Amino acid sequence: MTPPQRQRRDIVPEPPAPQGGEDKPGNPERMYVVAGPDGERAELDLVTLIVARATDPPPSASPEQAALLRLCAAPLSVAELSAYLHLPFSAMGVLLTELLTAELVQARAPIVRKARSDRSLLEAVMNGLQRL
Repeated sequence: MTPPQRQRRDIVPEPPAPQGGEDKPGNPERMYVVAGPDGERAELDLVTLIVARATDPPPSASPEQAALLRLCAAPLSVAELSAYLHLPFSAMGVLLTELLTAELVQARAPIVRKARSDRSLLEAVMNGLQRL
């Protein structure tokens, strides 16, 4: 029994040059917009807190935007929103940029806690525990 032989593919000829005197093909029409008209996105981190300004989503909102506005009744981080909606961070950035420009949500810096606790408080707690 002989192994099967590969067949050569024919070389595909180049498409003909466009008619009308244009040498370069034009840019294809964009079927979707990834960011705003300027292509700029809001500067967001995974820990940036998002809070909805409006209680009800507008009728023109997409399903993802409406779900995001409902979730943001209480402050949530971008990472949490991304996990709840099962969307990657890049898609969440686009959605949040649209909502921020429409002023439907507000972005806040995360709550930063002190790196160290007050030493006198820790000593008082330790002394109180030792007295028990």
